[in-house]
Amino acid sequence: QVQLVESGGGLVQAGGSLRLSCVASGRPFRNYAMGWFRQAPGKEREFVTAISWDGAITYYTDSVKGRFTISRDNAKNTMYLQMNSLKPEDTAVYYCAARVGAGGVYTFGYQYWGQGTQVTVSS
Repeated sequence: QVQLVESGGGLVQAGGSLRLSCVASGRPFRNYAMGWFRQAPGKEREFVTAISWDGAITYYTDSVKGRFTISRDNAKNTMYLQMNSLKPEDTAVYYCAARVGAGGVYTFGYQYWGQGTQVTVSS
C-alpha cells in the first residue's frame, strides 16, 4: 500500500496562487500514476489533473487548463499542484490519489487517497 498526505491548502483571494503538495510513503512512489481530485460543498468529487509515473504525460480537466500545473519529484516521493489565477469556483477540498498504471494518465480507478486539504478562494 501507499499512504498519501496533502498539504498547502488555505485561503486566498481570487487571482492568487497556491501550491499543493502530496507526500507518499510505503511502496515506491515511481510505481504509481498520480492524480488530483476536488470536492466542493454539495457536489460530487471531480477529477482535476493526472500525471504519469515518470511525469512525462499530464492531463487536465478543461476548467483548469492554463491555470494549474501538475508535477512530481520521484526522488522526494512528492507530487505538486501549482494553482494560479484562482477563482472562487476552485474552492473545494483537494485530494491526491495514486493508482497502479501502465505508463499513462488516468481519470478513474485510483486505489489510494489522501485525507484532503481545503482550498478556499474569496471573491
